[in-house]
Amino acid sequence: MATLARRQARRRVDTDDDAPPFMPFTGGFEAFGAEVVGRPLRTYQLAAARAILGSVARGEGETFVVMMARQMGKNELSAQLEAWLLDQNAVTGGTIVKAAPTFRPQLHVSLARLGNTLHHPRYEGVMRRSHGYRIAVGEAEVVFLSASPHANVAGATASLLLEIDEAQDVDAAKYARDFRPMAAASNATTVIYGTAWTPETILEAQRAVNDDRTRIDGMARNFVFDWTTGAAHNPAYGRFVEAEIARMGEGHPLIRTQYLLLTLDGRGALLSPENLLLMRGTHPRQLAPLDAPGVTYVAGIDVAGGIEDGESATNDADRFREPRRDRTVAGIAEVVTANDGGHPRTRLVEVYEWSGRPLHEQCDRLVHLLRDVWRCRRVVIDASGLGADLAARVARALGAAVVEPFTFTVGSKSRLTYHLLAHVASGRLQMWAEEGGARSPVAESFWTEVSRARPVVRPGGHLGFMAPPGGGHDDHVAMLALLAWAARGVMPAAAQALVRATAIPGTRARSRLEASRF
Repeated sequence: MATLARRQARRRVDTDDDAPPFMPFTGGFEAFGAEVVGRPLRTYQLAAARAILGSVARGEGETFVVMMARQMGKNELSAQLEAWLLDQNAVTGGTIVKAAPTFRPQLHVSLARLGNTLHHPRYEGVMRRSHGYRIAVGEAEVVFLSASPHANVAGATASLLLEIDEAQDVDAAKYARDFRPMAAASNATTVIYGTAWTPETILEAQRAVNDDRTRIDGMARNFVFDWTTGAAHNPAYGRFVEAEIARMGEGHPLIRTQYLLLTLDGRGALLSPENLLLMRGTHPRQLAPLDAPGVTYVAGIDVAGGIEDGESATNDADRFREPRRDRTVAGIAEVVTANDGGHPRTRLVEVYEWSGRPLHEQCDRLVHLLRDVWRCRRVVIDASGLGADLAARVARALGAAVVEPFTFTVGSKSRLTYHLLAHVASGRLQMWAEEGGARSPVAESFWTEVSRARPVVRPGGHLGFMAPPGGGHDDHVAMLALLAWAARGVMPAAAQALVRATAIPGTRARSRLEASRF
């Protein structure tokens, strides 16, 4: 009976009655990558593949963790595993389920990669796509499903393999409730792919379980390869990562998670001791602008009383900042051309703190300071909550070409935080040095807040910051982040004649020079 079913499956694979039936590739997985796909896998990719395929062949139902630094071939490994299993099961049939946090762009890219991997004459007439989320070779298929918390994925069965991609961003409850049971009927092997993020992800949870099991039976289930493994195979890749580490520092979250594969736990400091040292400048505090070539002034303003998108005064666990802000902090920095012709430096030269002042009074003082005293080329101001009205007033007074209102959301704050960390790690964002070593009250507030600020680690790779639990402020940190954001869009004064010649007064349009980034 089984033989008859197999013959019938072969006839279904055969789309042309005169053509020979489809025959699975017999040269083995490694040769498949070289001869059929045309992209041989590297030794570290093959090590993971052999363990995964061994579990599939023996029906062991193991769960593997595959972590590779960015651009080291995790997605290529996944695509070749899928293509191989489709090839080998084209006659007998079976299903692979692949999930990722979003359908677009993540699964859309995976679909395209698998289609490219199957671009070979042997699959003409037997490879087909359907419904926008399925790819089949004969009777075997891959089903691509979104792991978004709101996606309806009930009913799918993974008889050959279950894959969870970018698992650091997949909700643990969604995985346990909707995806893990898909492997049950056939005791299918599961592969969880991703990079590091926090200890609470399904990736790290499974990694810990696998480590415990490996200590008992000696079988490798975690395949974790940081950037040094990729560099050993590709020197150009190594040079790129080394340059990124030099630019951002080993403590930068992107370096730690995506290249070193180290988790973030949110309990440490936002800025490392090395970062704080890099921020200690040698320039003096200024009470008024310098009339010197190569100097441009920018400002970052954190407004008292602003509430970020999604923040609730009664939900402390989900607040972006703790406790509520009660001061407006405005920082002024000079953007100075480097003597060696390198990137400009951003030097904080003055900070204003106001508490309890009405918005109209704050507006009048800000307009005077930013326009008449410092003549700031670029201003980024907190436009969240109560700050929206103040930001609008300042923008009307100084012009939209100068003022950028910044609304804090999870996404925008994450971009702001990453930019701040990169700017600090580069050594190009510095605080003034005070005479005699004694700190003024405003400098004391600044150093206390930036040294005590804690990272806020959120799903989806989002990063933020907050004051330490139990008390304190992060107004100076927010000001510094907004200041760094302002500096990113400003050319040094020596080039401003070109900028002014092409800018359109009263609009947000900027020339290519003005829009260049540090």
